[in-house]
Amino acid sequence: MTATETGAGRVRASDAEREQMATILRAAMTEGRLDLAEGEERLARAYGATYRDELRGLVTDLPDGGRRALAQTPEAKAFARGALRRHFGGVLVIGAILVGLWVLSGVGFFWPIIPLAFLFLGLAKHASWHRHGGYQRHGDWRGPRGRDWRVEAEYRGEGPCGRGYRDRW
Repeated sequence: MTATETGAGRVRASDAEREQMATILRAAMTEGRLDLAEGEERLARAYGATYRDELRGLVTDLPDGGRRALAQTPEAKAFARGALRRHFGGVLVIGAILVGLWVLSGVGFFWPIIPLAFLFLGLAKHASWHRHGGYQRHGDWRGPRGRDWRVEAEYRGEGPCGRGYRDRW
C-alpha cells in the first residue's frame, strides 16, 4: 500500500463540504446533465466520501466543475436578488445623506450629482451583471449561506505575480 492509499497526506472532508458537493450534484441532475441513477450513485459517493480528493472526482466531467448548474439553483438566484436589493438600499441611503448635506450647506451648485452618478452607474452595472447571467458565466456564487463551495486549493508558490492559491478543479 502506498501512502496515498492509506490516507497519509490527505485531507479529510467535512460535513459542510460533502453537503456542498451534494448541492452541486443535485443542480446538475436538475439541469439534466446527470440521469437519476447516476446522480443518486454520485450522491451516495459524496455522502460516503472520507477525503477531499474523493469529492473532487465526482464533478470533473461536468461543465465548469458544476458551477453553472449551481448558479441556476433557487438559492443562488435568491442570493443574487438579495445582494442587488442591499446595493440599491445602500445607494438610496448614501444619496439621501448627500442631498441632505447639500441642503444644509446652502451651495447653489448641486454637487451631489457627481457622486450620485457613480453610485447609480455601479448599481446599473450590478443589475446588468445579474440580468445577463454573470454568476453563471464566472461562477462567483459561493454556495448556500455564502460558504466557499470549492473543496480544495493548492499553493502555487512564487511567480511573477507573487504567492497565491490556485483551484485544483
